[in-house]
Amino acid sequence: MRRIIIRAIPQHIAMNILTAIHRLAESGAGRVKALHGDSGEKRLRVGDYRIRFTEEHPDSLRIHTVKNRKDAYR
Repeated sequence: MRRIIIRAIPQHIAMNILTAIHRLAESGAGRVKALHGDSGEKRLRVGDYRIRFTEEHPDSLRIHTVKNRKDAYR
C-alpha cells in the first residue's frame, strides 16, 4: 500500500483536499469524473490537484494518488 505524503503539499491546500475527500465520502458531492478504462478509477478535482480513487464498497473510498494536475495524468 502506498502512502500519501500530505506534508509535501502546502497546508491550506492540503486542508482543502481533505475537506473535499470528506465531503465526497459523506455525501458524494464533488467534481468527480470517471476515468477511461476498466479499472473503475475516478478523479476528484480540487483546485490544481487531482485525487484518483476507487469506490471499494458503498461506504468506503480507496485513494490512489493526490497530484498536481500537471503531473496527474503522466
